[in-house]
Amino acid sequence: MIVTVEHATTYRYQDPVRGVVQSHRLTPARFDGQRVIDWNVHVSDGVPGGGFRDGAGDWVQSHSAHGPLSEITVTVTGRVQTVDLAGILRNHRERIPPEAYLRETGPTRPDAALTELGRDAISGVDAALDAAHRLAEAVAEAIAYRPGSTHAHTTAAEALSLGEGVCQDHAHALIAAARSQEIPARYVCGYLCDEGEIAYEASHAWAELWVAGLGWVGFDPANACCPDGRYIRLGSGLDARAAAPIRGVARGGALENLEVHVSVNEAQQ
Repeated sequence: MIVTVEHATTYRYQDPVRGVVQSHRLTPARFDGQRVIDWNVHVSDGVPGGGFRDGAGDWVQSHSAHGPLSEITVTVTGRVQTVDLAGILRNHRERIPPEAYLRETGPTRPDAALTELGRDAISGVDAALDAAHRLAEAVAEAIAYRPGSTHAHTTAAEALSLGEGVCQDHAHALIAAARSQEIPARYVCGYLCDEGEIAYEASHAWAELWVAGLGWVGFDPANACCPDGRYIRLGSGLDARAAAPIRGVARGGALENLEVHVSVNEAQQ
């Protein structure tokens, strides 16, 4: 299918800032499941800087804007042709070994409850793929999707204790549970076509688990499925902060207000 994206992120500053420097992971990943037809990232008053492909295979592009600035908008538009690969990240070139994704971070640090959830989910399961599915199902059952119930800094342990959260919490919890059982796992950020029962106000998130013999396989506990043709994969990292589509700093220290609008749809073919 062909998926269209319109994504605008506006930063407004209480007082004008002297400048803004940003790092973007806003370019669709290269693998067999998706092909870019056209794609454009525009930064208002911005000048593109250097770009590079990191060890995880993601394209990272820098932008800067000189002030004084009261606001800056990052606009993404494009079309991507996708293929359903049942969540398998086939022919994605990267240099980082899977074992690097066993390292825990603050948001993904497993507590006793997450470790127990992971252990119980895969108890008696021999096949690696079955174990990964069981983990994703356990997280989906333990954490109900409820917008506004958590915030950007909620940890996986806190979301599990609360029993509700958003896609970021589902991804963090699955990563934590998997790593607690020595299964490499990472956070993925991207887009999901607006055709399901869940409406997202921003980009979407899910997790990838390393499955011997298959490689990286995606799991989306928020929708109880593996990524299919409705998904566009942007980039990955140890957690949400590392995989964020936009990271940056404003020179001036003013209070910042963020506004995001995302529309992801299937194109008429």
